[in-house]
Amino acid sequence: MPRATSGDRVEVRKTYKMFAAGEFIRSESGRSYPAGGANVPRGSRKDVRDAVRAARTAFPAWSLRTAMNRGQILYRAAEMMDGRRAQFVELLGGGRPARREVERAIETWVWYAGWTDKIAQLAGTVNPVGGPYFNFTMPEPTGVVGVVAPDEPALLGLVQRLAPALCAGNTVVAIASQAQPLPALTLAEVLATSDFPAGVVNVLSGFRRETVPSLASHMDVNALDATGCPTEELPEVERAAAGNVKRIVRVAPRDAMSPQAITAFMEFKTVWHPMGV
Repeated sequence: MPRATSGDRVEVRKTYKMFAAGEFIRSESGRSYPAGGANVPRGSRKDVRDAVRAARTAFPAWSLRTAMNRGQILYRAAEMMDGRRAQFVELLGGGRPARREVERAIETWVWYAGWTDKIAQLAGTVNPVGGPYFNFTMPEPTGVVGVVAPDEPALLGLVQRLAPALCAGNTVVAIASQAQPLPALTLAEVLATSDFPAGVVNVLSGFRRETVPSLASHMDVNALDATGCPTEELPEVERAAAGNVKRIVRVAPRDAMSPQAITAFMEFKTVWHPMGV
C-alpha cells in the first residue's frame, strides 16, 4: 500500500467550543457551521437557556463582590489578553488595523477596571429633603444582561459591550458575531483564565435568528444590549423583549467608552435614613 504524502493529507479544521457556566461546551444540538477556516458551534435555544441559568446563579455573588475586586478581575482580563495579542491580531487578519483593534480592546478592559470603584460616587447622590432624614440614591446592577456582539469590529465591539456590564456588577450572556465568531470564542479562553467566577460571563456562537429572540424573550434576562443587531432585525427583538418589559440598549460607537455605558445597566435605589441614628 503506498505511503501517504503531504499532498494526500486530509485537512482537519479546528473545532471551537462555546463558553458557559465556566466550561467549554459544544452546542447541545451538535450542529456547527464553517467560519474563518474552523468549525464553529451553532448554539440553540436550549444553549441560551442553560447560559442564562448559569448567569442568574452567578449573579448574587458577583454583584456583592467589592468594587475593587471586580476591577482587579477586569484588569486581569486585560493582562491575559495582552499575553495573547499576536493570536488576536492574526485572527483579525493582521496588519495595522488589527493591531489597533486589539490595543483598543485591551485599553477598554483597563479603562472600565478603573471605573468599578468610582461609578457609585458619580451616579449616586445625597438628596435634599424636608425632614430629619438622609436621603441617598445609589446605583445597583440590573442583573443578567444579554449582549449581541456587532459583526464589525468583531473583537473590540464585543469587549466594549462586555466591560461596562461587568463593571456594573452584572452577569452576561453574549452572542458572538455571526460572521466573525473566532475572536469572541478566543476571548472566551482569555476570560476563563481571568478569575471571573463560573457563569459570570457566557459566550455563545451561532445564527442570530436562532439565539437572539430566545435571549430577548427570556423572563430571567433583565436587559439586552442590542448594539450588534442589524436595523432590520431590531423590531423582532423589541417585540420579543416587550413581553417582560425588558430594557433594550443600543450604543453608538462614539459612546462606547463612557460612564453612561455603565449606568445603562444599573438600577437606582433611593434609601431614607433618620439623622442621628
